[in-house]
Amino acid sequence: MGKFDGKVAFITGAARGQGRSHAVRLAAEGASIIAIDICAPIESASYGTATPADLDQTVKEVEALGGRIVARQADVRDVTALRQAFDEGTAALGPVDIVVANAGIGAGGSSVPDERQWDEVVAVNMTGVWNTGRVAIPSMVERGQGGSIILTSSTGGLVGVGIPAAGFLAYTAAKHGVIGLMRSWANYLAPHFIRVNSIAPTAVRTPMAADGDIKAIMERNPALANALTNAMPVDLVEPIDISNAVLWLASDEARYVTGTVVPVDAGLLNKR
Repeated sequence: MGKFDGKVAFITGAARGQGRSHAVRLAAEGASIIAIDICAPIESASYGTATPADLDQTVKEVEALGGRIVARQADVRDVTALRQAFDEGTAALGPVDIVVANAGIGAGGSSVPDERQWDEVVAVNMTGVWNTGRVAIPSMVERGQGGSIILTSSTGGLVGVGIPAAGFLAYTAAKHGVIGLMRSWANYLAPHFIRVNSIAPTAVRTPMAADGDIKAIMERNPALANALTNAMPVDLVEPIDISNAVLWLASDEARYVTGTVVPVDAGLLNKR
């Protein structure tokens, strides 16, 4: 028996990295998965974004565990497409109990005009989270069975990174905004026993973080050294470390935990 037998989780940015890890971890505990990802380039991302093949791999890994999954390509900036994907997923798997608003992009490419960087990073990292909530929340409230919503922020959502480039400013502002959304939704949804929390990771070993090549990131952006230096002697944490926090927040073990930010940061915030 798994912790989430009979539950359905709606996960954005699920094609790889943290999102895939969350999907696989929740499926291992019995959850069915609605997996969403744009699977297309975004101009402001300075690294290769996910592909349809990546999303297919998430499907394979969930199904290898015996899990059920509906995967759709959708852009979290497009609420109509996101709602269609959500509706198709719930039609196949049942109503959603867990939402993980994970989709996000890194701090923008230097060759992209400042206005474009700002607009795209904020649109994906904050408006996309708002869209995810407004697609999922009405059915959760109407159903009246409670639930858990988890928003991916960042340590950059709790401190000022201090880099005045448009992409970094947009990233920091958006991740702060995600925490504001979390706190507002937590108060609104508490009477419905729907808990809303946020996770604030330090750098995670994913393509967004050059798959762990911190040296390369520092060489491109030396001012990031302070922002990415953990107290514990590790350069990065792993996607599974974030997934374990998601698992706890989504479980009955955290049934009275809402309106909180959970740092998974190897001591970075405390060190500052």
